[in-house]
Amino acid sequence: MTYTELGLVNTNEMFRDAIARNYAVPAFNFYNMETLQSILDAARITHSPVILAVSESALKYMGTDMLTGMIRGANISPDYKIALHLDHGTSFDACAHAIEIGFSSVMIDASKLPFDENAELSRRVAQHAHKYNVSVEAELGVLAGIEDENTQSDFSSYTNPADVEKFVNATGIDSLAIAIGTSHGAYKRKKEDEELRFDILADVATRLPGFPLVLHGASNIPQKLITTINEFGGQLSGARGIDEIQLRRATKMNICKINVDSDLRLGFTAAARKSLSENPENFNPREFLSVARQEMTKICIDEIRNIMGSEDKI
Repeated sequence: MTYTELGLVNTNEMFRDAIARNYAVPAFNFYNMETLQSILDAARITHSPVILAVSESALKYMGTDMLTGMIRGANISPDYKIALHLDHGTSFDACAHAIEIGFSSVMIDASKLPFDENAELSRRVAQHAHKYNVSVEAELGVLAGIEDENTQSDFSSYTNPADVEKFVNATGIDSLAIAIGTSHGAYKRKKEDEELRFDILADVATRLPGFPLVLHGASNIPQKLITTINEFGGQLSGARGIDEIQLRRATKMNICKINVDSDLRLGFTAAARKSLSENPENFNPREFLSVARQEMTKICIDEIRNIMGSEDKI
């Protein structure tokens, strides 16, 4: 199955436009019907391009047939500018499988390998993907934190700007994820005043003028969601995200894709906990799932407007 049969597009055109007009395309992770519906509803309301991101573990959770069935059932049109992206693919085979089932974009994450091994694996994936007009993202530098079984690390290392030109030229990739201080999960900063390494970003952008750059681990972690979760039985002490002012600043410096996963997880959990606590007699999942879906849609709309700057960019 090709992605064009599903009404999807790859990321090449949307990234060129994002760089030209100083915004970022949101890449929202999804893993069930409710998260998918929330992202698509927000995209249509705001007329924003969007990337539907699926990790290997999320694909395993949903199953190939269920995932492709939901995408087909969403009746996506190419006019919507929607890409389906494999997030943090860990092997050539994982990326090839995603392409085979209709993904329009894949990420090969070999960032924990030595430079030459990372470059060679990324080159192989790009060479294969481009046969099918599928766009490819790779990563230099390592993000700390835990999001799921495919995205976890006990250490981090910033991207070395001196490596980026050689890496991009050697691999033929279409976009590059860099490490400038973001991290996976809900605990991204120890202090409120921590700044991203904009000096590294500026250096990379200078060395790769006009080349699409990506931020992973960039959820905002809205504190109102943390408060709600904790109020209704949760325990998320010290969870902090990336300040939206810093994220908007990054979109002016060739960051044309920002990944968001934890914010939707938090929104889902906060809404579901609150609904079940306030309606203890309820045993109908559709009621609290509908509330959770509405909350996630609000989060997507807010971040499209106030962080990504991608509203009305179709």
